[in-house]
Amino acid sequence: MAEYRAPLQDMRFLLNEVFNAPERWASMPRTAEVTPDLVDAILEEGGKIAENLFLPLNRSGDEEECQFNDGEVTTPSGFKDAYKTYAEGGWTGLGGNPEYGGQGMPKMLTVLVEEMMYAGNTSLTLYPVLSAGAALAIDTHASEELKQTYLPKLYDGTWACSMCLTEPHCGTDLGILRTKAEPQADGSYKLTGTKIFITGGEHDLTENIFHLVLAKLPDAPPGPKGISLFLVSKYLVNEDGSLGERNPVTCGSIEHKMGIKGSATCVMNFDGATGYLVGEPNRGLACMFTMMNYERLSIGLQGVGLGDISYQSAVAYAKDRLQSRSPAGPQNKDKAADPIIVHPDVRRMLLTQRAFNEGGRAFACYVGAQLDTVKFSEDDAEKKRAADLVALLTPVAKAFFTDTGLEACIIGQQVFGGHGYVREWGMEQFVRDARIAQIYEGTNGIQALDLAGRKVAGSGGKLAEPYFEDVRAWVASQQGNAAMGEFLAPLTAATDKLEETTRWLLDNAGNDPFAVGAASCDYLHLFGYAAYAWMWARIASAALAAEGGASADFYAGKLGTARFYMQRLLPRHLALAASVMAGSETLMALNEAQF
Repeated sequence: MAEYRAPLQDMRFLLNEVFNAPERWASMPRTAEVTPDLVDAILEEGGKIAENLFLPLNRSGDEEECQFNDGEVTTPSGFKDAYKTYAEGGWTGLGGNPEYGGQGMPKMLTVLVEEMMYAGNTSLTLYPVLSAGAALAIDTHASEELKQTYLPKLYDGTWACSMCLTEPHCGTDLGILRTKAEPQADGSYKLTGTKIFITGGEHDLTENIFHLVLAKLPDAPPGPKGISLFLVSKYLVNEDGSLGERNPVTCGSIEHKMGIKGSATCVMNFDGATGYLVGEPNRGLACMFTMMNYERLSIGLQGVGLGDISYQSAVAYAKDRLQSRSPAGPQNKDKAADPIIVHPDVRRMLLTQRAFNEGGRAFACYVGAQLDTVKFSEDDAEKKRAADLVALLTPVAKAFFTDTGLEACIIGQQVFGGHGYVREWGMEQFVRDARIAQIYEGTNGIQALDLAGRKVAGSGGKLAEPYFEDVRAWVASQQGNAAMGEFLAPLTAATDKLEETTRWLLDNAGNDPFAVGAASCDYLHLFGYAAYAWMWARIASAALAAEGGASADFYAGKLGTARFYMQRLLPRHLALAASVMAGSETLMALNEAQF
C-alpha cells in the first residue's frame, strides 16, 4: 500500500526559514493577519484531509472510475461525501476574494495545500482546483453582477466550474475553434458547439456546474484575436440566485483514460445554450489565460505531489525489503539479507526523487511569492516586476514540475522492482496519474515554446532579466559565508551557462525560423535545473544557519540532498546547453519521406 504523511516540517521550513514568508505577509496590509499560528493550523488540517479523507479513496477511485449513463456522470464511491466535507471546511475558497466569501490566503500557502491534496488523491483534487482557477478569472474579468451571482457559490463549494477550450478539430490552435455565440436582445448569448477533454464538465459532486467557454461572435475577426469568453451554467440562475430550468448544455460522453480515472474527462455539447460575456468581446483568450496560468502552476504541483507520495512509499519499502548484502559487508547480521536502502543505486534513485520533489516545492513557493506580490503589494513597480517573473516562470514550473514528477514516479516504481508493476502496491497508479500532467493545460512542448519564444526571444531577453538579477543578488548576499562555497560555485556556473545559452537563443532566433522550436524543450529543462540549483542553495543556506539541536537530522538531510543535487543532477544542464546550441540543422535535415 502507498504511504503518505504530509511533509509539514519541510513546508514550515520553506515558509519560515528559507523564504521568510511571515515577514513578507506582515509587510502587506491585506496579508498582515496571516500569522504563523494561522498558517500552522491550515497546514495541519490540510495534511489531515490529504492523509485521512482523500488518500483512502485514491486506489478505490482508480479501480471504480467515473461512470457515464445517459448524460449523467457518477464519481467513484466516497468522492461526493469527501468533496462535501472538503467544501464545508472552507477549502474551496481558501485563496478566494474575501469580498465574495473567499478566505484570501496567500499563494505561497495555497500551493502547499494543493500539493498535499494532489498527493492524497489527484483525481478528486482536480474538481475544486478547477473551481479555484475559474474564480480567479471571474473575479478579474467578469461584471459585478456575475461576480455576485457565481463567486460565493464557487467559494463555498455549492457550485463548480469547468474550462472549455479544446474542440475535436483543434487543440493548441484555438484560433480555428468553431463554437459560436449569437447575441440576444436581453444581453445574453446563445452558444453552439462541441468541446472535448473537459475536466469536470459533468459530475455529481455539486448542485450546479457552470463552464467558462471560448467561442466566436458572428463578426469576430479571424484567428485568436476573434475569441471571446462566456459563462454558461448547467442550470439557468434566477434573479434571486436560485436554480431554474436546465440549460441546453450536456455531456455527450466521458473518456476512458490511462490515469486520473476518478476525474471525469468529458465531451460537452452546447446546443443554443444561454451564456454571458466575461470581459470584453474578442478578448476572451487573454481573460482565459488568467485561469489557464493558475491551472498551469497547479498542474505542476500535481507532479510534485505525486512525486512525493511515490518517494515516501519507496523509502518505506527500501527500508523494509531485504535483498542481498551491503557492498561494505552485512549490516543486518541476524537476517538473511540487508534492506535494499544500503545499496548505492537504490540511494541514487531515492535521492533523485527527493531532490526533484523538494526542489519543486521550493520553486513553487518562490513563484507563489511573486503572485502574492502582484496581488497584494501596494508598490506598482514591485507589482510589475513580480508580474514579469510570473510570466517567465509559469511555463518552467508547469513543465519542469511535471517532467521531473513523472521521472520521480517511475523511479519510485523501479525501487519496488516487480512489485512496482503490481496494482496493489499503488506505485503504477502514480505513474499513470502523473503522465497526463505533461499533456493537459498546454503540453510541455507548448510550455517550452512559450518560454523560449514568447517570453525570452519575444521580449528580447527583458523578461529574463529580473530572474537573473534576483539570483545574482542572492549569491552576492552569501559571499561572506565560507560554508556556502560548495553550493555557490555550481549555482553560479549553472546561472552563467543559462545566461550564455539565453544570449545564443536571442542571437539566433532572428536568423533561423526553426531556432526557437529546436531549442525550446532543452532550454526549458536547462532553466529548470539552474532554478532548482538556486532553490537548493537557498535551502542549504537556511539549513547551515539552523543545523543542530532537536532537528539536527532534518537539517543534515537537507544539506546532504543539496550536495547530491549539485554533484549528481545539476551536471545535466551542461548536456542540455550543448544540445540547445547545436542549432536546428539536424532536426530539419530529413524530408518527410525519410521519416
